[in-house]
Amino acid sequence: MTGSIEQSLASLGIKMPSVAPAVANYVPFTRRGALITISGQLPRTDDGLITGTLGNGTSIDRGFAAAQQCAVAILAILNEAIEGDLDRLDGCVQLSGFVQSAPGFTEHSTVINGASDLIATVLGERGRHARAAVGVSSLPFDVAVEVSAQFMLRA
Repeated sequence: MTGSIEQSLASLGIKMPSVAPAVANYVPFTRRGALITISGQLPRTDDGLITGTLGNGTSIDRGFAAAQQCAVAILAILNEAIEGDLDRLDGCVQLSGFVQSAPGFTEHSTVINGASDLIATVLGERGRHARAAVGVSSLPFDVAVEVSAQFMLRA
């Protein structure tokens, strides 16, 4: 698959964001051999962060959109890590999604589908992955969702 992630996102009408600087003692990604781990990404838009608690005033649609924005940020970092060359990518290994949830909220998987669906759409078969979707009582900056990922490069 020749071409950049940026081109794939553009074909979906999504603009590639710049990679946000780390706000604590971590880096956007690490690479150990063929494994690339992307730090947890927050749902950032031109209007700021998508905040709120699912099941307490924040809709599933807004949570889905937040997870999708996290995936866009993940893809921006991945694109930087592989220098825009999708041919280097073997595939997505795992996504881990965290949903800020009220007690009793059970639609974590539906929310994190926002990230999973975008990764699968942009990367095709290489975007299929294992996944965790977990509800938590709070997230940094009151964001609705945070998503991290692991990718494997071709040997």
